[in-house]
Amino acid sequence: MSNFVMPPTGFGPGSQPLAEDDELQYTIMPQDMRTYAPHTPEFKDASDVAAGTQFMHEVAAACAKCAVDMQSYSFDLSGFDDTNRAFIADTLGEGEVSLRLRGIPAVRAQESFFAGVWLLKGEGVNRVEVAPIPALALTRAHDAHRPALLTAAPKPAGIANAPALLAELIDKSASYQKGMVPHVINLTLLPHTEPDLEWLDAALGEGAVTVLSRGYGNCRVTATALANVWRVQFYNSMDTLILDTFEVTDMPEVALAADEDLRDSDARIRDVMETIK
Repeated sequence: MSNFVMPPTGFGPGSQPLAEDDELQYTIMPQDMRTYAPHTPEFKDASDVAAGTQFMHEVAAACAKCAVDMQSYSFDLSGFDDTNRAFIADTLGEGEVSLRLRGIPAVRAQESFFAGVWLLKGEGVNRVEVAPIPALALTRAHDAHRPALLTAAPKPAGIANAPALLAELIDKSASYQKGMVPHVINLTLLPHTEPDLEWLDAALGEGAVTVLSRGYGNCRVTATALANVWRVQFYNSMDTLILDTFEVTDMPEVALAADEDLRDSDARIRDVMETIK
């Protein structure tokens, strides 16, 4: 008699001979992480894009400066003709991080192939900004798109730990000063209920800035309407939430381009410009 903990022989995938036209079916595995690959912009005559080429050298220099002082450097694109604008857009491309900034005017910011180099577009806004994060993302972050009701938010049935978490966030928000070490509450490791999350969402409201980073999985960073409080959520490649946190900080580090990223962008832009001489 076969051991009862072992599956019976002669059953299941691979146990039977295959016909000539049969193929083994494999489970789809997660795809490779996206990596940087140099892109040479297209143009007909180098003289037609001389202004755009000079502009890209200025952006590279700004990356080098920003890597040192971590300040924002902005460049207006309104003075370029259509050919040079197309050349700049083709050179910059689209990276993995995008921002939605509510307000007047509403602005969409898209990180380029080069970390820390952002293209901002909106009503009356068409510029490139070199910065760890666009300046508007900091100044507008907690402008209330949906107000923070705090303890006045109606409490649904089934609420458990949310009031204690809210009290902690209010306290840390009030005492936070620029440059302090972020305070993190990891919801993934704490017991909570669905009503807890619903109540916290109503209590904290929603700010004006949402950041989406696409890579090996997604990261979504959302400003709340409570000063310095952010919701940071990580999803794996199967779009399953694997980490859910609140951070009390100026801007979650995951959304920022680091100094080494900016130095790398400086070198990469110069390499691309060398190929079109």
